[in-house]
Amino acid sequence: MLHGRTTETAAIDRLLDDAREGRGGALVLRGEPGIGKSALLDYAAERGGQRDMRVLRSAGVEGESELPFSGLHLLLSGALDRIGSLPGAQAGALRGALGLQTGPAPGDRFLAGLGVLTLLSELAAEQPVLAIVDDAHQLDAESLQVLLFAARRLGAEQVAVLLAGREGEGPDAPGLPELPVGPLDGAAAELVLAAAPGAAELPAPARALVLREALGNPLALLELPAAQRQSEHYASPYGVACLPAHSRLLRTFTETVAALPPATRTVLLIAAADENGRLDAVLAAAGRLDAGLDDLEAAERARLVTVEDGRVRFRHSVIRAAVYQGATAGRRIAAHRALAESVGPAGTHPDDPDRARQRAWHLAAAATGPDPEAARLLERSAEHARSRGAFATVAATYRRSAELTADPAERGRRLFEAASAAADSGQLELADALALEAVAHLADPVRRARAVRLRALVADEQDRSREAHAMFTEAAREAGTADPELAGALLFQAAQAAWHAGDQQAIERSAERAAALALPGADRIAALARLAAGQHRLERSPLADSAAAVRELLDGTDGSGTPPTASTDVEPTRAADGSDSPAVLRETVRVGWWHLFDGRIEQARDLAAAVERRCRETGALGVLAVAQMLLARTQLMLGRHRDALSTATDGLRSAEDSGQTRVRVYLATVLAHLAAVRGDEDACRAHTEEALARGIAPSTVHAGTALALLDLGLGRTEAALDRLTALAASPDRQGIIAALPDLVEAAARLDRPDHGRDAATWYRDHAALGGHPWAEALALRCRALLADDPETAVAHYEEAVRLHGQGGGSPYDLARTRLLYGERLRRLRRTTEARTQLRAALHAFEQLAAHPWTERARGELRATGDSTAQAAAPGPLDQLTPQELQVARLAAEGLSNKDIGSRLFISPRTAGYHLSHTYAKLGIASRTELARIPF
Repeated sequence: MLHGRTTETAAIDRLLDDAREGRGGALVLRGEPGIGKSALLDYAAERGGQRDMRVLRSAGVEGESELPFSGLHLLLSGALDRIGSLPGAQAGALRGALGLQTGPAPGDRFLAGLGVLTLLSELAAEQPVLAIVDDAHQLDAESLQVLLFAARRLGAEQVAVLLAGREGEGPDAPGLPELPVGPLDGAAAELVLAAAPGAAELPAPARALVLREALGNPLALLELPAAQRQSEHYASPYGVACLPAHSRLLRTFTETVAALPPATRTVLLIAAADENGRLDAVLAAAGRLDAGLDDLEAAERARLVTVEDGRVRFRHSVIRAAVYQGATAGRRIAAHRALAESVGPAGTHPDDPDRARQRAWHLAAAATGPDPEAARLLERSAEHARSRGAFATVAATYRRSAELTADPAERGRRLFEAASAAADSGQLELADALALEAVAHLADPVRRARAVRLRALVADEQDRSREAHAMFTEAAREAGTADPELAGALLFQAAQAAWHAGDQQAIERSAERAAALALPGADRIAALARLAAGQHRLERSPLADSAAAVRELLDGTDGSGTPPTASTDVEPTRAADGSDSPAVLRETVRVGWWHLFDGRIEQARDLAAAVERRCRETGALGVLAVAQMLLARTQLMLGRHRDALSTATDGLRSAEDSGQTRVRVYLATVLAHLAAVRGDEDACRAHTEEALARGIAPSTVHAGTALALLDLGLGRTEAALDRLTALAASPDRQGIIAALPDLVEAAARLDRPDHGRDAATWYRDHAALGGHPWAEALALRCRALLADDPETAVAHYEEAVRLHGQGGGSPYDLARTRLLYGERLRRLRRTTEARTQLRAALHAFEQLAAHPWTERARGELRATGDSTAQAAAPGPLDQLTPQELQVARLAAEGLSNKDIGSRLFISPRTAGYHLSHTYAKLGIASRTELARIPF
């Protein structure tokens, strides 16, 4: 029975009840050792069984934290036969991760996470599922990553996930609710103590001492009475010093272990040193140290361990820690050496890489200095882990291999491998530290350059782009004449990082350095510098040079849209199955941006959409957010506002999952712009906050222009003009060009045409260089707004409407042109013509849910005497959430719920849940009807 845990049990009951009702969720219990987390998990398992839930259990074990996917394997051990029912890519990724098949790496770990999500969904379709993980802070990194991925996406599943971890030690689970498990209150502590073995025999002073010492820790309340009975100090309330909970419990168990016979302590130490306590392995190693099965009996009587299912299990992780930490270094080394010898020499188990890994790690633990054999075996183990996509384990294993390596060059190489794997696993700070250490050991300039490049890539990913530029430049100098092609690629990356930092001078320095050294790709770096310069300057000459530069960059791409190797941040390669690698996908997105800079919005959109589809198929979540960053912007510019909302909303989650700060901030500015169109001031300001604080264009400019658009739509014209004028005058103004027509409109509305003339000229030059009808239309709208002659203005508006109709632009921009045209016609008393333009504008604004603009158009119509200009009811698609819209579109294309789940990284059941809500909102009942709806 649990005492004093009413709050915690109520939270667990809510989690289970919600899951049974189709509202899946997760909860993380956090607290110090012995505080009662495991007891709460037992309560959850019991209550889950009472609710007819299928209970899956696992636990992190310190010794298994380097064994990739071991925790996941234990959790799913009763459902491994169901993996075959998953979609092919998910099944392959999950089988590879769990070591159920051999072959190449299974792909991105997020695809394995999607497989776990789908598997839980299928199990829940038969019976609600409760997944419990104890000691999650000791879970192997790969298991934790995929479980958290699935837990954050449960949605409409009948699945509950319950994790427990130590306070301050993990697991780091952003996005999941947490429940702190604190000490018991006085009344509950007395009840727990009353049930402790031997507590009734303690005198009152000793009981008071235990209550005071335990500080509400249930494990301490259960164990300290036994220690007090054996202590000569128990009669004195001051006989035992008050220590922190961790130290108190550790001391209690250390003293208990110290009282056991030497042979018993030996067997316990070997069991503690073994990663999973397999009885056969423990006894084989114990035999080498003159101990055996009979010696375990004393430990079992002391309630320190149990022997069941072929394993020696410690009753609590603190006991295991006390056994291991309480032993001398010599005894620990002897235990690990005995375990390594019991596994057998290298090559004894060629078909059992896990046995080889165990031998390698035990030899490493027994090493007292450099050990070539252990280092070599660890490297082999790391490569096996790589084949399973277990990059966190690869990093840890290579790191230990490097520590045991005497040769500086080999040590540096292994540190670099560890750093690369750490970066692949998302451990960016560790990757940086390991790469820095590798540089100190590498003498070869090319290898040093690659290590420095890795540090720079990490810095750029962490939004430290100025540092990244300096490191890329340093790496290019390291490569020097030894590998000119690598040096050129590194300087291209240096220029890219400088662009991310908004440092035009640094971009140009990279181009000058490449030219001076005559490096391969120097002309492309120069083109990149010219392109960037044109994004920051608005005069005709730099704009023209920028337009020419982007076409040079595009001319250098191959048929698939991939630049040559010298311009890439990693060498683009094709995956084993012929699909695009993440490097190629990233480069394709970069080419998409160049198309966008050239005004080819639809081509940029198509490239981004293709990459997004490929990322979803392969589970490449890190690249997915990068693709969505471009896709959302192009959808916004094309007036596909619902699509942009869905893409940017999903992209934010993708960027958060992969830790991509710069991408997340950029996507937020897309959402800010959409909120401005809707007139949603709170959302607009919330989405611009981080970009403005960051202060780097184009995100900061996009944030400012979104706020200006909000002001313009809500009639705060003075504020809009002030904001846009300041942005256009700032030295870091990349991204301002698209907002120049807004500046002109604000100036014209305030009857300050001189404030808008420069902006109109800049935009005219920009449109002329691109030659795209949609841009020419906006330039004509600017000229019409500033025209003194009414007939000239009307002619410009008429031609602008015609050019808008040639496609490639946004229906939102066309509607705004029609609105302005209608306003001018009304002032000229050409009422009939004005109504035509205003009605078309009103209809478009209603379709786009552009509420401030809708009201403005409706007011203008009423001013013409049109009494039919009544508020329209929201369209059916306006009622859908971004994810419902995504699901509906894919269902309309004929995809099954399982296929939709694979595409959107949600479970099939969640896809069905969204689809049922979509049917209700749209008033339909089938996919056939859905396919008839124009999305």
